[in-house]
Amino acid sequence: MTRRAMNVLLVEDNAGDVLLFEEALASCRVSTDLVVAGDGPAALGRLRSEYSRDDGVLPDLVLLDLNLPGMSGGEVLAELKADPELRATPVVIFTGSRANEDIADAYDHYANSFITKPASFAGYEQVVRCIEEYWFGTTQLPEHQR
Repeated sequence: MTRRAMNVLLVEDNAGDVLLFEEALASCRVSTDLVVAGDGPAALGRLRSEYSRDDGVLPDLVLLDLNLPGMSGGEVLAELKADPELRATPVVIFTGSRANEDIADAYDHYANSFITKPASFAGYEQVVRCIEEYWFGTTQLPEHQR
């Protein structure tokens, strides 16, 4: 049986971090369709428009930076988890922060995981392998096919 590509929404405004993630993702064994949103409103708009289309597919996983222009990642998370049509979508906070306050706030708003961005490309590769193994190998994700 051929497994479908995993759909990932990366919410990230830093082009360098996007490039590092894309390059690390290229070594992934699981086929992945990556969509990038550069800010919170774009991410929420994308999620809501995909959900409202008859053939839309929500992402299997959202990777969300906390430090976004305009609308913070924490605000995006709170809004996403408050929406009954989107709240089952797993959200991993993927940010540069290591602050205990940010970690606690993310979990208080129902983040599914919190990962601090690595400082090197090798670190990005390791994070992507862990995401691949855990989120696309070990866990059972909700079926987002509409």
